[in-house]
Amino acid sequence: MCCLAANMRKEKITTGEYYHIYNRAVDKQAIFHDRFDYSRFLFLILYFQSEILFKNIFRYIISYIKSGVFSVQAKHTNEIIKLRSLELTLFCIMPNHFHIVVKQLKEEGVALYMHRVLGGYSKFFNHKYKRKGHLFEATYKVVHIENNIQLLYLSTYIHRNPRSISKWLGKESLYEWSSYQDCIDKNRFENLLNYSVIVGQFPTKKKYYQYVESSTAKK
Repeated sequence: MCCLAANMRKEKITTGEYYHIYNRAVDKQAIFHDRFDYSRFLFLILYFQSEILFKNIFRYIISYIKSGVFSVQAKHTNEIIKLRSLELTLFCIMPNHFHIVVKQLKEEGVALYMHRVLGGYSKFFNHKYKRKGHLFEATYKVVHIENNIQLLYLSTYIHRNPRSISKWLGKESLYEWSSYQDCIDKNRFENLLNYSVIVGQFPTKKKYYQYVESSTAKK
């Protein structure tokens, strides 16, 4: 796990600040086994940024698997953006853990978001794989991103995470379950993923790519 990581749950999460949130599965077991699992978690971290409820999430997942888009109506997406309690900045979903960077926009936004995302995925996973009990290890970890150096470090660390999977070593920019490809090419999720605080520091997306590839952030 990231060397910057620490469980800072006792500290107040401040509105307007950026945070690195991560967690892994109990006993480091795999919790994403196929495209449906990854797609389900991806949907949750994107579309649970507000308290808007979705019925029949299954059909959105199938749409993504078939076409690469969740096919959520624009009016619903716009409503999420208007009412969201936090802003998703970066993400990487790995076989047994995840990393996300968010900016809290409303009081208790992070707590509510994580409760819905982790609770929703755990319920889905336990039902699908006929298991009981906790899926994730203890409580999720939250690290306040205190400065720009830390923010840039995390962006490279998170986007280089897939290097630990042998078939993705050197191909991290193609890893579907990461925001890396969005940061260096077309943003697949438009305003549901706002990485401008990071990529906006570089003259072009290509320069950001070169920065990540030359980084010494370890994984």
